[in-house]
Amino acid sequence: MYTYNEVTMNCSAETAFRYAREVERWPELLSHYRRTSFEQGGSDTGGKVEMAAYRLFKPLKWPVWWTSDMEIDEAKQVVQYKHIKGVTRNMEVEWRLEPVAEDAVKVSIIHRWYSPPFGRRMLAGIICDMFVHAIADRTLQGLKQHAEQEQLEKQEKQEQQEQVRQAGRESLQVLRV
Repeated sequence: MYTYNEVTMNCSAETAFRYAREVERWPELLSHYRRTSFEQGGSDTGGKVEMAAYRLFKPLKWPVWWTSDMEIDEAKQVVQYKHIKGVTRNMEVEWRLEPVAEDAVKVSIIHRWYSPPFGRRMLAGIICDMFVHAIADRTLQGLKQHAEQEQLEKQEKQEQQEQVRQAGRESLQVLRV
């Protein structure tokens, strides 16, 4: 089983990568995440992380959870997971970041489930399509919103600082005359 989700974020690759790896912040940023907690390690190094989210079926919220081994490759800007507990045990997940412009990055999530546990093989397609793909899409859209807002605030701050510098230069010129 295989799912693919992709979004382009209008922010720096550094910002997108930080949002992708700081999973402990997801419950405060993403309304469909109930909790995330590292049993070992952390978002700076990777480790064993438990995640819990909701799959929304309006008006119902279907609770899901899983535990993963998380690996971070800063040089390649890749975050990888291997689900070790939960319904999706043995699923492999890869977050890839690919800069497409100075302040734009394509973020993709690939889920591969080569060998679902025996009792779940018949339902693997439904699990991947209706749950995994849907939750990954909401995650990407939510992180995109926060990353782009951060980028916008950063640009506005830089513009304000430049206006202050320009006003200071103009004041100096008036004083010199």
